[in-house]
Amino acid sequence: MNRKEYAEYAEKTRPRSPVIKNAILAFAVGGAICCAGQGLFDAFTALGAGQDTARALVPCALILAAIIATGTGVYDLLAKHAGAGTLVPITGFANAMSSPAIDSRSEGFIHGVGTKVFTIAGPVILYGVAASVIYGMIYYFIQTFA
Repeated sequence: MNRKEYAEYAEKTRPRSPVIKNAILAFAVGGAICCAGQGLFDAFTALGAGQDTARALVPCALILAAIIATGTGVYDLLAKHAGAGTLVPITGFANAMSSPAIDSRSEGFIHGVGTKVFTIAGPVILYGVAASVIYGMIYYFIQTFA
């Protein structure tokens, strides 16, 4: 059997992906995560938090929930069935950040968690923090000396 014959055989025998089912699940799970965020916003404002405070608390709560779900293995089970629906930006990023660190915890906090937490999102965090410090210093000097 040559390469071309093998490629044709592999194409014929590979299982087909249920695209419609996957799209519906992704839409439903992604929508549920977004609805949970809106529910958290409504709950925070009902508890007396101002809108600005609630807007800050919602991402924190979603990140915490995603990290806990990643650490307990629930996020992976959800992602197995929901696929792209779990990539709603804030929860997907939290999962991507915490997953390598959680997987490396047996190597210790310094060599395991400390180094692996930045594997995927390190450049984003590094340059985000650096830009924030620079912009903060510029803003401070403009406000102080202008």
